[in-house]
Amino acid sequence: MKILVTGSAGFIGSALTLRLLNEGYEVIGLDNHNDYYDPAIKEARIQRFLDSPGYQHIRADLANTAAMDEIFATHQPKRVVNLAAQAGVRYSIEQPLAYINSNILGFANILEGCRHNKVEHLVYASSSSVYGANTAMPFSVHQNVDHPLSVYAASKKSNELMAHAYSHLYGLPTTGLRFFTVYGPWGRPDMALFKFTKAIISGEKFQVFNYGKHRRDFTYIDDIVDGIYRVLERPATPNPSWDGDRPDPGTSKAPWRVYNIGNSKPVELMEYIGAIERFLKKKARIDLLPMQPGDVPDTFADVQDLVDDIGYRPSTPVEEGVAKFITWYCDYFGIVL
Repeated sequence: MKILVTGSAGFIGSALTLRLLNEGYEVIGLDNHNDYYDPAIKEARIQRFLDSPGYQHIRADLANTAAMDEIFATHQPKRVVNLAAQAGVRYSIEQPLAYINSNILGFANILEGCRHNKVEHLVYASSSSVYGANTAMPFSVHQNVDHPLSVYAASKKSNELMAHAYSHLYGLPTTGLRFFTVYGPWGRPDMALFKFTKAIISGEKFQVFNYGKHRRDFTYIDDIVDGIYRVLERPATPNPSWDGDRPDPGTSKAPWRVYNIGNSKPVELMEYIGAIERFLKKKARIDLLPMQPGDVPDTFADVQDLVDDIGYRPSTPVEEGVAKFITWYCDYFGIVL
């Protein structure tokens, strides 16, 4: 089966591409290799599979409608995993239009390509950020999520709504996955684990917001990839019990679903930093600061639907995942501890 993976040079996209190739799928990988963070790591990620006989790499932008039309028409993928997006909550405060172009216009091009080329299942990245101002824990897909706190979060909620319209109108099975703070080897340099590890090794002071009281549902990359793979194999179906008088936000009469995909075990940020310190045997130098605009204090995923429907079982504790990341980090940068 031929699968289109957008964002295949990204953190999650490259890890999923490796899994799909190992499982015997043919993968068309698409990425625009933008410079939101150092493109060198994107080039390094794809070197792991660029010469695989089952892989073809395309450098293109989701927002380029003509290019996306041609890619779908030429390659005719049976399933699509959309992981390409402009990432970053804080950057969306500075450059909101980047998110409109990539995450909304780009996603519309994906939906149109799926609609016109008989794609059997579209799986796409949403985010825990959609929970916004919600405070009831754990976050459930059956809660209303109409109060985003950043343009990034709003763009991801928009994706879910757009996908629902296509599922309803055209019978396109779509599944959105709300990722919860993914980390691990080959991760993004703009994310906390990368920044904290670099700073602690070099002895530099770094900033920690909300005075370190954030709690995050840190989820290891292998657990995320396993969840995506299982979901991809199970196209969304209508919920026959869905009731318009009491609408369930997580399901539909259309072939549309959204799931949380997280570890379901929140960890306070200072404990996360502690795991890095313990592995490196070195203390962090921290500047504690107030909450940043657009941030939420805590994330905590209710993943019961994903457990029930696909047997999802995250199994990597934070201490182990952090150790694997630092081992990779030192190898990648040639650091001897």
